[in-house]
Amino acid sequence: MNDKVTYWIEMSDYDLETADAMLVTGRYLYVGFMCHQTIEKVLKAYWSNCLEEIPLKIHSLSRLAEKTSIDKELSEEQLDFIDRLEPLNIEARYPSYKERLMKSLSKEYCQQLLEETKELQQWIKNKL
Repeated sequence: MNDKVTYWIEMSDYDLETADAMLVTGRYLYVGFMCHQTIEKVLKAYWSNCLEEIPLKIHSLSRLAEKTSIDKELSEEQLDFIDRLEPLNIEARYPSYKERLMKSLSKEYCQQLLEETKELQQWIKNKL
C-alpha cells in the first residue's frame, strides 16, 4: 500500500472518529457531514490504489465510486446508502439547507448513519 492510500485511509478513520464524537455531543448536522467525509476519503484511498493516480478534487460519492468502477460491486443497499449520504456534504455547508437538514437528523437516524458508514468503510477497506 502506497503513502497516498495510507493517507486517505488515516483521514477516513479520523473522520469516522469525529462522527462518533459528534454523535456523543449531539451535533447531528456534523455526524452526517463526517459520515460523508469518511466514505469520500475511503473512496479516494480506493481510487489511489486502483488507478494509481491522484483522485479528482470532487465530493460526489457516486462519481468517485463510478470512476473507480467499485459501483459495479456495491449492493443495492450500499448504493442507496451512498444516495442518502450524498447531500449531507453540500447541505451541511450552506445556510439555506442547514436548518431543514438539522430538523431531519435525529439521534436515532444519526446512529443508523454511523453504523452504515462503518460497514461501508470496512467493506471498501477490505477491497484494498
